[in-house]
Amino acid sequence: MRRLSDRKWIGNKWRPRLATVVIAILIVVLALPLVGLFFFRLYENQLIRQTEGELIAQGAVIAAIYAQDVRDAGISQDKLGGPVDVESDDASRGDDSPYQPIEPSLDLASDYLLPTRPAGIAATTDPAFAAIGARLSGILDITQKTTLAGFRLLDPHGVVITGRDEVGLSLAHVGEVRDALAGHYANALRQRIPDQPPPPLYSVSRGTKVRVFVAMPIAVDGRVAGVIYLSRTPNNIVKHLYGERGKVTLAAIAMLFGTLLIALVFLRTVSRPIYALMERTRRIAAGERDAIRPLDHHGTREMAELSAAFLDMAEKLQARSDSIQTFATHVSHELKSPLTAIQGAAELLRDSGEAMDAAERQRFSGNIVNDAGRLNLLVRRLLDLARAENLAPSGESTSLDAALALLPVDGRLAVGIEAGGAIGLRISAENAAIVLANLIDNSARHGATQVLASATAAEGRAIVTVSDDGAGISPSNKARIFEPFFTTRRESGGTGMGLGIVLALLKALDGTIALVDSGRGTRFEISLPVV
Repeated sequence: MRRLSDRKWIGNKWRPRLATVVIAILIVVLALPLVGLFFFRLYENQLIRQTEGELIAQGAVIAAIYAQDVRDAGISQDKLGGPVDVESDDASRGDDSPYQPIEPSLDLASDYLLPTRPAGIAATTDPAFAAIGARLSGILDITQKTTLAGFRLLDPHGVVITGRDEVGLSLAHVGEVRDALAGHYANALRQRIPDQPPPPLYSVSRGTKVRVFVAMPIAVDGRVAGVIYLSRTPNNIVKHLYGERGKVTLAAIAMLFGTLLIALVFLRTVSRPIYALMERTRRIAAGERDAIRPLDHHGTREMAELSAAFLDMAEKLQARSDSIQTFATHVSHELKSPLTAIQGAAELLRDSGEAMDAAERQRFSGNIVNDAGRLNLLVRRLLDLARAENLAPSGESTSLDAALALLPVDGRLAVGIEAGGAIGLRISAENAAIVLANLIDNSARHGATQVLASATAAEGRAIVTVSDDGAGISPSNKARIFEPFFTTRRESGGTGMGLGIVLALLKALDGTIALVDSGRGTRFEISLPVV
């Protein structure tokens, strides 16, 4: 009862269908690109690198113009800053190339997001540099309207000489400006606090809260003549994707089509055969013998092997069921005959009273004893058969000589070993003696006077031959000799169980037995593993 209730509980518990699990997995896989975009910020990081590269290109042009103005103004070396550090870049390239490229290096994953840029500090401006800044301010204002980048042009001391309302203020205390005044290229990611409400999705202004800052030293004769300080907010990822909506739509359609194709292939190759096998299982459980046949579509090799194993199991269970049914019919028949005889004789003894003479009473009593003995023998043989069918290999071994030594001397016939008596057989001496005893008893009941056994070994198997000189087995009975309860000597006490017990015992020990043709008598060949 507990097992039945457990099975019902398992059946009522909710579990997702295979198709549901597959669809859920495919949806997750389909969403991974979006997860990478918005949670791992992969695409946004690429936009920041792109913004940094644009600022580097714009700064390089302005730096070249500013450097030329410094040379044309004839500003003396003592007004310039320290040397520009380019040796490390040359060493990293490993050659004497005249090019000095600056590669974008900002990374959202590794670079710290700094606070907003500190405000400038009032300072004194050198008139010579202030004049250059005044000449370039118009150019930078026009450029800013097109590129949307913020430009600050600083003198060698970090004072803004061009930069709208910050002219005359010092930015030398800002980290990236300080590095640039020391002759190094510097960049930074800083928080951006907009001074306006969030713009619409497709506004020219960008809605991100990060701003890219680039500070490039301007070299004149190897010394710092100033710093070009640029900043810009990267492009908004949503706006950028909207600008590429055609390509994004095609990519989404391709991904969706690929996902659906994968789902279709999975359903046809995995899910569909599983459901077919489930339906076949229900039909087999309902008793439909025609359902024990291969599936129409297996889909995969593993499914084909699973189906074959299942159908093989179903065939064996069906054969086992048929065997049990046949066996039960034979058992009931074999037990019914002596029970009926016992009951009839007992009723006659009870009802006859004093009318039955002593001879008749003795005869009926003898019949009861004989039939009871037959019942007892049948029960013992049934127990032997059940024990043989459920026998597990023990790993013991023996030989023909050792097995025959366990058998009592049978006065009805002579037993001998022709050859191979010492060959090791993978069977216990007790079980080997049971096999030989049943074969010898069968020979004696069929008029044999001599039984000879021999053994040969080859390729890990031993062939044991047991033959006699009896009357043999008629051709019509050869196909039935291993059937339980089949016997031609029932009147002499035969139960028809001997060969069935031998067959079951050998099968449990990875052995076989077969009736082979012989010139005279009966000849059995037994195959067993050797030691």
